[in-house]
Amino acid sequence: MPQFCANLTMLFNEVGFLDRFEKAAKAGFKGVEYLFPYAWGKELLAEKLNAHGLVQVLHNLPAGDWNAGERGIACMPGREAEFQEGVGRAIEYAKALKCPQVNCLAGLTPKNAPADKVRQTLVANLRFAAAALAKEGIRLLVEALNDKDIPGFHLVRTADVLALIQEIGHPNVFLQYDVYHMQIMEGNLTQTIRTHLGQIAHIQIADNPGRNEPGTGEINFANLFQSIDAAGYRGWIGCEYKPAGKTEDGLKWIEPFRS
Repeated sequence: MPQFCANLTMLFNEVGFLDRFEKAAKAGFKGVEYLFPYAWGKELLAEKLNAHGLVQVLHNLPAGDWNAGERGIACMPGREAEFQEGVGRAIEYAKALKCPQVNCLAGLTPKNAPADKVRQTLVANLRFAAAALAKEGIRLLVEALNDKDIPGFHLVRTADVLALIQEIGHPNVFLQYDVYHMQIMEGNLTQTIRTHLGQIAHIQIADNPGRNEPGTGEINFANLFQSIDAAGYRGWIGCEYKPAGKTEDGLKWIEPFRS
């Protein structure tokens, strides 16, 4: 059966961030992920994980000025030094939290930069990140996001990420497959996962429309989870959804799928 981890950026928003670790553990989760750890000290986050018996499954590389609308800087010419500094910071946190993988958000496509320069920047940055992370035994993940919620995002389909991984040519780059985003952009979820399982290091879920918990929209999650199991996926599945109400009230969906 799937291993589910709670995305603490999205779930348990009824309490402050540092109190969400306890909430996740009490709800039966064994692992957690969240967008960014950098607003809190490494030691404090490690204490929270240890206190509640949780595994840190994933966090992202620094992604620029999030509050100003940036969604990653990897594809932005002229910000290579900032990107490389962010890789170093992500490594520090991942090592302290014993996190085996970090995700890179490519960013919005720069409007005033030539397309070939944007591509060269993205490939070079991810080659740097892949090599630096590999030295520490940490996987680099890259994901596609839908361009309806995030207009202008640089990677919007599974094929975009797979082509990029091939161009980077480093063995330490993997696909993070987000069910919600890819249901919007392309559908064909189960076949895509089966076909590219060897390159998928992490899966995230939310239903569509609404990005709420499974069972609130159109995706047949019972079939999807059965297919993921049958394909041999043994990684975590991140619950990266917006609860329609109180988080705990919406967790009934998970019970049939808990091992």
